[in-house]
Amino acid sequence: MKKTLIATTAISVGALMLSACGSSDGGSASGKDDGKITMGFAQVGAESGWRTANTKSIQDSAKEAGITLKFSDAQQKQENQIKAIRSYIQQKVDVIAFSPVVETGWDTVLLEAKRAHIPVILTDRAVDSKDTSLYKTFLGSDFVVEGKKAGQWVVDNAKDADTNGDGKIDVVQLEGTTGAAPAIDRGEGFADATKANPAIKVVASQTGDFTRDGGKKVMETFLKTQKHIDVLFAQNDDMGLGALEAIEAAGLKPGQDIKIITVDAVHDGMQALADGKFNFIVECSPLLGPQLMDLAKKVVAGQEVEPRILTEETTFDQAQAKEALPTRKY
Repeated sequence: MKKTLIATTAISVGALMLSACGSSDGGSASGKDDGKITMGFAQVGAESGWRTANTKSIQDSAKEAGITLKFSDAQQKQENQIKAIRSYIQQKVDVIAFSPVVETGWDTVLLEAKRAHIPVILTDRAVDSKDTSLYKTFLGSDFVVEGKKAGQWVVDNAKDADTNGDGKIDVVQLEGTTGAAPAIDRGEGFADATKANPAIKVVASQTGDFTRDGGKKVMETFLKTQKHIDVLFAQNDDMGLGALEAIEAAGLKPGQDIKIITVDAVHDGMQALADGKFNFIVECSPLLGPQLMDLAKKVVAGQEVEPRILTEETTFDQAQAKEALPTRKY
């Protein structure tokens, strides 16, 4: 499913000048003729280990590709991202990339970028817009598939997941940031997969905002309000790691008394899986930098790119986590 991206080794001066002359299909508003690219990147924040690895991948890859990177941290606030994007438009960067905090509310600022003839690339998360001409492509994971993989693990391991043997599998879910694409889609995928077994029921679901502290606090509440919990589905590793702390503080054994499934596969999550405190992790790779820089070169040069580019990802059980950890890059 992964679409191979071939790096553009040279960008012609003519292509850059043409795209700067007003074509809404082309790239840059800067009109520079030196062949150098400036990218404005508006990051969600630094809410998790995944996001930290994603930021490093983008920064390192820009340097390697010879692309000047203007970087901003939105601290998980949409208004900060919109402000950053408008700043990039005013600075006349060649290309804008960002990972949207939430799905909705982007049409106005993206139209401003389009009118300035600055191509936009979405990374990691999508936007909910009927006008797909507002951005050139979306690079990232299929979050629905990730949720389905997590749900399928519960279906396939229903006997072990029924930790008290009552014939029911009570699941609590730690959701990501409300309105964010991965939170919406992972929840949808999980629900779709678990329909296969009517014994599986999500008895409580609440946002932990993709943070470790949020996961801990919500899990503490779940443990107080739910009579019994068989399975925890945390929509990212950091929330799962926070929940793990709450479970242990309650005198329970994570991975045994409560089965834990997460998404991401960052180092701390993989270590928890290798230690038997997590049971299953669905990978969501943060290392999008190389693909993003290749795409940036192509859209600035006015080349056509696929509207949707998937990253290649896998899943991990305990044995696979132990094998992968020594060489894990994030």
